[in-house]
This record gives sequence, structure tokens and C-alpha cells, in this order.
Amino acid sequence: MEDIAHLRREYRQAALSEANLPSDPFVLFEQWLSEAIRAQLIEPNAFALATCDKRPHVRIVLLKGIEPPYLYFYTNYLSAKGQEIARQPWVAGCFWWGELERQVRFEGLATPAPPEKSDAYFASRPYESQVGAAASPQSQPIPNCPFLEARFKAIQALYPPPGPIPRPTHWGGYQIKVEQMEFWQGRPSRLHDRFLYTWQENHWTYIRLAP
Repeated sequence: MEDIAHLRREYRQAALSEANLPSDPFVLFEQWLSEAIRAQLIEPNAFALATCDKRPHVRIVLLKGIEPPYLYFYTNYLSAKGQEIARQPWVAGCFWWGELERQVRFEGLATPAPPEKSDAYFASRPYESQVGAAASPQSQPIPNCPFLEARFKAIQALYPPPGPIPRPTHWGGYQIKVEQMEFWQGRPSRLHDRFLYTWQENHWTYIRLAP
């Protein structure tokens, strides 16, 4: 195996200073996300979502909407993350744009999105993605792949292409009301720039953190 203990990389692409910080972190977040999209990074809207019940769990999901102070993603409400959010709605997330030497972390309260927003997003999905969402008992044990394929074909028979397929009641969006957002910009000699925004008394404040 490679000697991972000695893997090193110097970060030199950019810097982040107080002079360039907006008062609202969503302004900087949307700027960085746009730059990640223009750089044609793979899945630039992907982030690690951490939930916690008795133990922490983390997985990659896709950001599908920004309406400050909310971030939106969609999933099966009966999945492991859906059940954990129902019991304990505080979540954390992390975007990593390695090619740009940037990371964004956030924390907030996740609640189900309004039904009309979930309906609209589900209707915008490709037909096969709608079928897959309806057919998959996400996070539940299944006996084999043919079991899932049979469920997929059953949904297709019930709602032949091109659809439409009604949104399943077990599937929809979550809106995360962000209360903290941290921006990390890699710098040489591990002297990285870190700024933490916190929502306090109806406005955002920020501080610089040591790397």
C-alpha cells in the first residue's frame, strides 16, 4: 500500500481575507458554488450530510436548491437519514471542492420541505428517476437485485412511460435552515484561511479561526 502518512500537497491557488467577505455567507457560498460549476468539477453540488441519532451517520447527497437561509435536498423520508432527521433534526454538511482547494461546512435544522416544492421537483426529474424513487425501499434490506428490478418494472407497468408518476408520499425534500457556515481556503504552509459565520440575533456575524 502507498505510504499515505507522507502524502502532502501545498495549497497555493487563492486566499480569503476579511476585506473580501460579504456580510451574508450565502453570497460567498453561491459564488464558490458557481465557480465550482464553471470549473466543471464532478458533482459540484454534492455534499456530505451528517445526521445523528444514537451514533453519527454520514453520506453524500446532492444540493438541489438555495433559498437563504435554506438549503434543499431530496430523499426517501423512510430512509435511514429520514428516520434520523425525524428523531433529531439537527444536521451538518460539508462541501469539498479539492481542485479549488476549498471546503464549506454548515450546520442547521432540517425539516420537510413544503409539499408543493417536493411535487414540483419530483415532476422535473427524468421518468426513470421517478420510477426508481417510487420503487426503492431505500436503506431497507432486500434479498437481491432482481427483487428491486421487479419493483421497478411494476411501477413502469402502473405508470407507463413517459408518465407522469405521482410523487410517492414517502419521498420528498428537506429544507435545512442554516445557522452556521464555515469557509476554508487552502493556503501555503498549512496557514489556511477559515471564517465561521453564525446567525445571532437576526443577523450574521463572523470570526476568523486558526487553521
